[in-house]
Order: sequence, then C-alpha cells, then structure tokens
Amino acid sequence: MQYTVQHTTLYTYDQPVGLCHNVAKLLPRNTAEQIVIECDVQILPQPAMLHAYEDFFGNQTRYFAIQQPHKSLQVTVTSIIEKKVLPPILSPAALAMSWEEAQAQVAVQMNQEVAIAQYVLPTPATQANSEIAQFARMAFTPGKNAYQACKDLMELIFTQCTFQPGFSTISTPVWLVMKERKGVCQDFAHLAIACIRSVGLPVRYVSGYIETLPPKGKPKLVGVDASHAWFSVYLPHMGWVDFDPTNNQVPGYQHLTVGWGRDYFDVAPLKGVIQNSGPHQLTVSVDVRRTNLYHPVAAMEQ
Repeated sequence: MQYTVQHTTLYTYDQPVGLCHNVAKLLPRNTAEQIVIECDVQILPQPAMLHAYEDFFGNQTRYFAIQQPHKSLQVTVTSIIEKKVLPPILSPAALAMSWEEAQAQVAVQMNQEVAIAQYVLPTPATQANSEIAQFARMAFTPGKNAYQACKDLMELIFTQCTFQPGFSTISTPVWLVMKERKGVCQDFAHLAIACIRSVGLPVRYVSGYIETLPPKGKPKLVGVDASHAWFSVYLPHMGWVDFDPTNNQVPGYQHLTVGWGRDYFDVAPLKGVIQNSGPHQLTVSVDVRRTNLYHPVAAMEQ
C-alpha cells in the first residue's frame, strides 16, 4: 500500500510577529513496516535558518527561525509512504511468557540497553497513581501471557473510556483522564503508558496518522484525516509491538508512523517561541490518500 500524506499547520497572528524559533517533528520515519519514499517541507515565510537533524529518539527533526515580521506561519509537509504490515510473531517462547517473566527479563536487559531502559520510568505526563495501577491490574492478572495482557489493556481502555474531543488539552493530567474516563487518542495513549510502566514494562508513545474512510458511496473530503497516537510495548521474543486503544486494534495498513518518544512532549508536531504579545489562531489540516494498491495475488502471478 502506498500513501500520500499532506499535513498543514497554519498559525494566524492578530499582531505581526517579529521573530520565531520552532522545532518541527512532522517528517515520518522509516520503520520495519514503512518506507518513506519522499518527503517535502514547505515553510512560509521562508526561514532565515533551517537545520535538519535526528533527535535523541531517532525522529526526523527540523529547527527553523523566521527573523522577519509576519502575520502568519504555515508549515506543510507532504510525504509519500510505502506501507506494509508485519503481524506480531507469536513464537512458542512469546506465547509461553507471562508478563511477570517478561518484566523480570526486561529488568536484566535494561542494564545493557538504554533504548529499553528509557521507556520504563514514568514522566510527568505518564505518572501512575493508585487508581491507574489498579486499573492496569485488571488486564495484567497473575500469570497472564504478556502479549495478551497488553491486548486486554487496549480493549479495557476502549470499552471503559469515551472518546470525547474538547474534554482535554495537552496539559490535562493522566489521573484526570482516568478519573473521568474520557479523552482523545493522546490521552488514551498516555493512560496505557502509565498503566504499563506501573507493572515495569517498557512502553513508548507513538505519533502518526490514521487513514479515515468516507461513508459508502460518499467522496472522501480533503483534510478530514487527523494526527493520531497509540502505544508500543517492548516484549521479549517479540520486540516492539504496537496497540491502538482508541480503535481497539493492533495497527495495520491505515496507521502511519511519524515518530516516538516517552510521551507526547517528546514528539510534539510543532513547538516554538515567538516574539509577540497578541493572541493567535491555529488551524491544522491532514489529508491521507491511498495512491497505489498492492495486490498480493497479482504479484505472485508475475
């Protein structure tokens, strides 16, 4: 499957901004499940400084500065991504391993692999309290298979929490999401991460996109897709395995990864500092389009 993704962020200011510094994490990364064929970044006004680099987590990052007065800032990233699906490999060792055994093995691995250790400790956005820890234990019951426990937690959040845009902001604490049992994909990812870290397993926040399909017989509207978030757990004998609690599914063709970190704040799409005292308006438009379909049967016949 091949997708073209266009993500446009537009800031409109009531008063001219004389200077701004920004960090953008909007460029999809290559993974085992996807290859970024092409990626184009357009910034208006044109920045005086632009620097490309990989952050600590390996995410493609752009720092830019605009040093001229401007009343709007538009950042458009257009990516062509080839997507394939690699279903989780449930080997006999993975099927036989309880979450307690997985946690014990991870504790040993953490002494040698910082890439695992950094995802075990809580962050301010993923700090579990007693209610969150008890909620986690509803899925992580004694002796349960590690993969199944993570999958059950995904389903638990899906069935017991309500998707409600407008309830939360990026600063809403995870304990309030747990108490009210509502939020959006970012909140549910943070809740899952808090739960899983409370039982000692490594888990990371994944940012990306999910393709939305129009009602049958209706055309797809431009810009109606959205940024999305889910979580990924490191399990011995399996590696990193993704779960989407908002949709209660293991991510497949329709999930496109941009980046990952310990929580949302490691992979915020666009953040920065501006020299301005007035208010501003933010508009975000995301369009995910299938541009090529892969037919396994036809490929086998060639």
